[in-house]
Amino acid sequence: MQMTPLGRTGLMISELCLGTMTFGTQTPEAEAHAQIDRALAAGINIIDTAEMYPVNPLSPETVGVTEEIIGRWNAANKGRRGDYILATKHSGEGFKGARDGAPITPETIPQVIEGSLRRLQTDYIDLYQFHWPNRGSYMFRQNWRYDPSGLDRAAVLDDMEGCLAALAREVERGTIRHFGLSNETAWGTAQWLHLAEAGHGPRVAAIQNEYSLLCRMFDTDLAELSVAEDVGLLAFSPLAAGLLTGKYQGDRVPEGSRMSIVPELGGRKTPRAFEAVAAYHEIAERHGLDPVQMALAWCRTRPFMASAIFGATRMEQLDHALGSVEVTLTDEVLAEIDAAHRAHPMPY
Repeated sequence: MQMTPLGRTGLMISELCLGTMTFGTQTPEAEAHAQIDRALAAGINIIDTAEMYPVNPLSPETVGVTEEIIGRWNAANKGRRGDYILATKHSGEGFKGARDGAPITPETIPQVIEGSLRRLQTDYIDLYQFHWPNRGSYMFRQNWRYDPSGLDRAAVLDDMEGCLAALAREVERGTIRHFGLSNETAWGTAQWLHLAEAGHGPRVAAIQNEYSLLCRMFDTDLAELSVAEDVGLLAFSPLAAGLLTGKYQGDRVPEGSRMSIVPELGGRKTPRAFEAVAAYHEIAERHGLDPVQMALAWCRTRPFMASAIFGATRMEQLDHALGSVEVTLTDEVLAEIDAAHRAHPMPY
């Protein structure tokens, strides 16, 4: 398992990260615990979760259940907490299942951390992430109508400064070790970095945004910022919510799959997406590659990649994804992937 730096923290993380958003809905607890065991045995050393998980479906009644499942694994495996890096997230404005949709504030930060610590049955969180910016985000297909003209720069910076001060107090208390972002922009990340360098709180260690062969918005401004400022990408949905597996091609919807629960896959289901998937599968077939493993191995080639977060509802899917670490893509394959991207840009 290849290891990469987690920003400037001094920590090294595995090229694959175990995602847990289905723990408690699609993935029952016993299977979830077995997946944690298998992932750690395979060399994965980072597990990502969030207070709002599980999803598929997302429900106010299940908020926190995934953290509780991980917590029971921690309780049953005392002494192993130091074997892995634990990342979780603070939900923000608009999610009614947590604090009735309140934004992230200096007041919510300590109470949310305490809740996560209690559910996770741990004394500390290695990487504490803000799930999305208070000011909103262009992620999750909102980029098509994104309009930042109403931005109040002074208010945003004041909000960031207050949140960083609260995070600094948590670092001092030892409840969190490092700070990360999710669903952020290049401008937003730059401001967090600037305020940290001015002494207002912990420096951003990583940014968790969507990234895959089908979703490459990170490739321009954020890529440059990531490399120049040592803020690596924790890529979520590297298999495009299952589209890149090919299981949905030909109008198929396997029973129990994500599409059977969330029919539009969060706006990813489009005719152009299926055309792009077909193009990538043709590349894999020509070169004798498994398309899932090709998609994950490709993530490893990106200069800004810290780790690709993948989820598995069942153990066989986990083992399948783990096989990607043995795959090295040739220059010819990479060139064909680039050509396919040019032919099928932004398919959703």
